[in-house]
Amino acid sequence: MNKTALITGASGGIGMELARIHASKGDNLVLVARSKDKIDALKSELENQFGISVYNIGKDLTKKDAAKAIFVELSVQKIRVDYLINNAGFGDFGLFADSNWEKQSEMINLNVLALTHLTHLFLPDMIKNKFGKVLNIASTAAFQPGPTMSVYFATKAFVLSFSEAIANELKGTGVTVTVLCPGATESGFQAAADLKNSNLFKGNQIASSKEVAEYGYNMMMKERIVVIHGFMNKVLVFSVRLAPRNIITYIARMKLKSN
Repeated sequence: MNKTALITGASGGIGMELARIHASKGDNLVLVARSKDKIDALKSELENQFGISVYNIGKDLTKKDAAKAIFVELSVQKIRVDYLINNAGFGDFGLFADSNWEKQSEMINLNVLALTHLTHLFLPDMIKNKFGKVLNIASTAAFQPGPTMSVYFATKAFVLSFSEAIANELKGTGVTVTVLCPGATESGFQAAADLKNSNLFKGNQIASSKEVAEYGYNMMMKERIVVIHGFMNKVLVFSVRLAPRNIITYIARMKLKSN
């Protein structure tokens, strides 16, 4: 029987590439995104190319109870989720004191609350079935504070810590949790977060969404817990553990600075 992967934020970037990978492996899909027209186009592409079934849900996960609504809808449709991929997320750039609170609140709702609620809703059935894989998309931002992106970095630190903790809790159940921590990636993220001209992206070799998605999928299947894409990103994350926190915070500020 075909397995089913639920992927949030599937309308572009890493989420879209993960959908293509799962479809190529013969997995059915549940695609969730605000942009229903984009995932509808992806549904047609993947069903025609791979002969799998795609069920689309147009949902804004920044809204209260969106995760519960998705769970209820899939329960009514009798769709069992074997892979839960919490990919949806966004960032914002600027000083926290000057930021728009509604945007910060929506970021926390999406990056933290929706991810945590979806995981809480789908884990019990996975444990009952003695099979399931959760892939949470964090970031190398999870390993240090991020001045001018303070809330975004903090949300990704939550995703990392939460994922490691429940991965430990789930040992022996047949359910695994992987947290993927990419660095700068070529996707719509930098435009949405107003980072196109920052030192993080300018003049650097940026990984493609496809490369990151393939790495994340492979590491999930190998049941790794914390996975960091790219050699230099691994080096940078390791260095964070050795350097004084004030130095790390200063470096992060400089990397996010626009010239």
